[in-house]
Amino acid sequence: MASMSAMIYTIGHSNHSALRFIDLPRGAGIACVADVRSTPFSRRNPQFSQKALAASLKDAGIEYWFLGDALGARPKDPGCYEHGKVSYTRIAATPAFQEAINALIDESHAKRTALMCAEKEPLDCHRTILVGRALAQRDTELGHILADGRIEPHAELEERLLHIAKEHIDLLSSRDAALARAYDKRGQQMAFSLTSG
Repeated sequence: MASMSAMIYTIGHSNHSALRFIDLPRGAGIACVADVRSTPFSRRNPQFSQKALAASLKDAGIEYWFLGDALGARPKDPGCYEHGKVSYTRIAATPAFQEAINALIDESHAKRTALMCAEKEPLDCHRTILVGRALAQRDTELGHILADGRIEPHAELEERLLHIAKEHIDLLSSRDAALARAYDKRGQQMAFSLTSG
């Protein structure tokens, strides 16, 4: 029998209160939150700085796992930049990224895991455009926990992405090709640039 495909969730802490945020993963039955922020601190929302967040998750019986070094959108490795701008393609090709993706998939078989970053909207965040894309390519099912607690299936999210990117599927362009272009466009729009701070 083939092994079941993994199921991984994503969530953005946005500007929720600590209590409201904890309700979201708890409501989705999440046992482990994997933090994929390169810098796990927030001046505007100090409740989401690493120590405070890990403590409130622990109180709620949820494990905290930091993966920002390998899966963050602002890597320290200069090889992940092109002309001063982050290249999601280069990040995804690094051994550290691949190892972290494997570890995430393994962990998700043992416990319900959610990738966490800052952005409220999954399409505005590298957790979806970089990490989620890599997971989906590995036949991982994804569910995006939205600010109202609803879980958006990844297929729905990809339809929104195609629409936003104005990509059309027709005889000349398969869905896979259109999606690849849509992901690339979105990644280019949001990639961190050393010049913009």
